[in-house]
Amino acid sequence: MMDETTRARLVAAALEARERAYAPYSHYPVGAALLTASGRVFTGVNVENAAYPSGMCAERVAVFKAVSEGERSFEAIAIAAAHGAPPCGACRQVLAEFSTAMAVLVVDEQGRVLQETTLGELLPAPFDPSFLPPKGT
Repeated sequence: MMDETTRARLVAAALEARERAYAPYSHYPVGAALLTASGRVFTGVNVENAAYPSGMCAERVAVFKAVSEGERSFEAIAIAAAHGAPPCGACRQVLAEFSTAMAVLVVDEQGRVLQETTLGELLPAPFDPSFLPPKGT
């Protein structure tokens, strides 16, 4: 797994991001911090919308930000929420597109790591490119 300095850096970034969440309907702010293989950290927050399905989870915001900046290899993600919460199914699937080996830290609002696991343990059978038909068919 990761060293204490890296773990603390991710947890702090997720907690700081959580402060910027836009959660006027659920009142459940979430922050995420995604560590890339290059050492960069991309944060995300949940962004809600009055048309509920139009919102986005913090984890996917972080992934989309990283991908839009050219990153494709992820080492770990920390998710900070009240009482801690693992990524939802949609976020697990998006994260699995890039790495099922990445570490997942579930953190509460005080920064306590409540769970440290891997994405593969949270989503043991992701839908991946092997299920798609070969190109040209």
